[in-house]
Amino acid sequence: MPLNDYISKRDFTRTPEPPGEIHESGLRRFVVQRHQASHLHYDFRLEIEGVLKSWAVPKGPPEEPKVRRLAIQVEDHPVGYIDFEGTIPEGYGAGTVEIWDRGTFELIAKDEGKLVFQLQGGRLHGAYTLIRTRPPDQWILLKNNDAKRAGDREGR
Repeated sequence: MPLNDYISKRDFTRTPEPPGEIHESGLRRFVVQRHQASHLHYDFRLEIEGVLKSWAVPKGPPEEPKVRRLAIQVEDHPVGYIDFEGTIPEGYGAGTVEIWDRGTFELIAKDEGKLVFQLQGGRLHGAYTLIRTRPPDQWILLKNNDAKRAGDREGR
């Protein structure tokens, strides 16, 4: 089950986090949550196949083209986590979580070690790529250069 890791790391009698349930909403949403845990990082999540595929991005997602950021894939989270804000008590993931950005995305390409997608959020917008650099969990998140693509659309 895709959410077994998520469920096994939490005590739902102590944490305000949503319980683990797979939910196919049919939507393509994303969220970036600023997570002040033992170290500040940003949790980048894409709604795919009934769960939130999730990466911890220590320096935050890039907002400028060609900037590369380390992204460590973490356990899938339930779709209900997309609206989660609050304080996680001592234990796994302890700290404050707040929504930094959210929106929708279009999946452009997906294969074993690469995702290409278009974000439409409040802060993040344009084409992005996630590339696995070291299996199983080390990735690079980068913002693509959208200038040529935007120019192509305007010329039509």
